[in-house]
Amino acid sequence: MDTKLTLKLNKSIIEKAKTYAQKNNTSLSQIVEKYFIALITEKENETLKLTPLVKELSGIIKPENIENYKDDYAKYLMKKYK
Repeated sequence: MDTKLTLKLNKSIIEKAKTYAQKNNTSLSQIVEKYFIALITEKENETLKLTPLVKELSGIIKPENIENYKDDYAKYLMKKYK
């Protein structure tokens, strides 16, 4: 259910935001809602964030070879970029 929210902001910021919204075919309400969702989600999942590098590397090193991870990763890179 949508509910009305009143915000007090600097007039020049509002004008710039309206221009941005229009250029991106969206509304200020959608921008604000997405921002709030991002804030809430970020706080809830703060410890679960993975960087793109970590996502790319996950699964390369098998748990049984964890002691030799540097050698395994070096071999992986050599194979990848040959």
